[in-house]
Amino acid sequence: MTKHCCGPGYASPAEAMKAPREKLLYTIAIYTGTGIQKPDYLATIDNDPDSPTYSQVISRCEVPGIGDELHHMGWNACSSCFDDASMSRKYLLVPGVRSSNIHIIDCATDPRNPTLFKVIEGAEIKAKTNLSAPHTIHCLGSEIIISMLGDAKGNAPGGYLHLDKDFNIVGRWENSMGGIKFGYDFWYQPRHNVMVSSEWAAPNTFMPGFDLEEVGHLKYGREIHFWDFAKKEPMKTMYLGEDGLIPLEVRFHHNPDSSHGFVGAALSANIIHWWKDAAGEWQWEKIIDVENEPHPEWPIPVPGVISVILLSMDDKYLYFCNWLHGDIRQYDISDPHKPVFTGQVWLGGLLGKAPEVNGVKVTGGPQMIQLSLDGKRLYVTTSLFSTWDNQFYPEIRTNGGCMLQIDCDTENGGMKINPDFVVDFGKEPNGPSRCHETRYPGGDCTSDIWI
Repeated sequence: MTKHCCGPGYASPAEAMKAPREKLLYTIAIYTGTGIQKPDYLATIDNDPDSPTYSQVISRCEVPGIGDELHHMGWNACSSCFDDASMSRKYLLVPGVRSSNIHIIDCATDPRNPTLFKVIEGAEIKAKTNLSAPHTIHCLGSEIIISMLGDAKGNAPGGYLHLDKDFNIVGRWENSMGGIKFGYDFWYQPRHNVMVSSEWAAPNTFMPGFDLEEVGHLKYGREIHFWDFAKKEPMKTMYLGEDGLIPLEVRFHHNPDSSHGFVGAALSANIIHWWKDAAGEWQWEKIIDVENEPHPEWPIPVPGVISVILLSMDDKYLYFCNWLHGDIRQYDISDPHKPVFTGQVWLGGLLGKAPEVNGVKVTGGPQMIQLSLDGKRLYVTTSLFSTWDNQFYPEIRTNGGCMLQIDCDTENGGMKINPDFVVDFGKEPNGPSRCHETRYPGGDCTSDIWI
C-alpha cells in the first residue's frame, strides 16, 4: 500500500526510494545573529525544474518572535506510524534553540504556503519539565520526542520532551538520564530495543561561541550512549576519547533489522561506527579519519569539523560535511567496517578551494545536508549556528547563506555540483539571512524510522 505525500510514511525504505521527486523544499532561514531585527522563518523553495520559479524561495512563514534561532526541525508523523490511519505528515515542528519555543507549522493545507498553526511557549516547557534548548525531533509512533540540550537555566545535561499527537506536553520522556553529561542528537532502532544519543555541550557553553580551551576543560562531549528503549534509560556509555571529540549527528541504518550505526565526531573529524556483535554486545570503531589542514592565519592546523552525517535510504552511501575545510564526502559503506571513498565536492570553507559556486560567493562551509529519497540529489546549506558562523566566517553577516544541489551517482559513486540550482539567501527581501536544515513534504532520509 502506497501513501500519498501527506501520509505518515512509507512501508519500507525500498518503497520510499520509489517516491516521486521532491518538488518543494522546506528550509530553515534565520536572522538571529545577523543584526537584522526580523523573525526567523521557514522558507519554501520551488524544486520543480519545469517551473518558472525553480530554485527560488516562493513563500516565507515567519515565526512570531525575534531571536529564536530556528535550528533543526521534524515531522509530526513518519514511517514509524505507517499503519496508523489517523496520522498524517501534516505538521513540521520548528523549534527555536535559544527561545525554546516550538512552532507547529501546517505544511499540508497549502504546501506552497505553509502557515503557523500553534506555538508551544518555551516558558511553558521550562515550567513543566525544567528543560530548554530543543534540538532533534523524532516521531515516536503517534507521539513525538525532542532532545532538549539544557535545563531551564541552560545547564547540561537536559533531557527529552514528550509531546502527544495533539502537541500537548506530556512531560519528560526519559525515566533516567543516568550519568549522561550532555545531550544532542538521537536515533532509535526499536527492533533492537535501543536508542543512541550523542553529546554537544550545555547551552550556556556553546551559545556564546566556541572556545577550544573549554574542550580541554571537559565542557564538550566525547561519549555516545546506548539506551534501553523500553525502559527509557541509558544502559551503556561508550567513551570515544580523542577519537570522538564532540560527537554530533547519529544515524542508524534505515533497515530496521540492522544494528549498524554511525556518528560524526566534529572536532576530531572522525566517523565512528557501532554495531552489535554475535554475543549481543555493542562495539565501536573509528572507520574514517579526516586529517587537519594547515592554514596561514591559524596557529594550529584546521580541523575538518564534521558537522553532519547522512545515510542514503538504501544504506549504501554515507555522506558528511567538513564545515571548516569546505568539502562534502561520499563513501560506499556496503561493508560498514570498511568504507570506500567514492566522491567529494568543494564549496566555501576556510581552505579557499571553492570560494564561488554557480555565481554565488559561498560564505561559510557545507553544513546541513538532505538527500532525496532516491539518493540522486543532495541539498546543502552553509550555516551552522549563529555565534559560530560569526566567529569562523564573519562575512556571513553581510553575504548571507546559500543552498546548492549536489548530483550523486547512485550506481558507481561520485558527486558533482548541479550548475542550474542555487538559492542565494544573501538576497532575501529583508536582508541577508542564513539557511540551515531542509526537509521535504513526503519525508526524507533523516526523519523516517521503521519499526
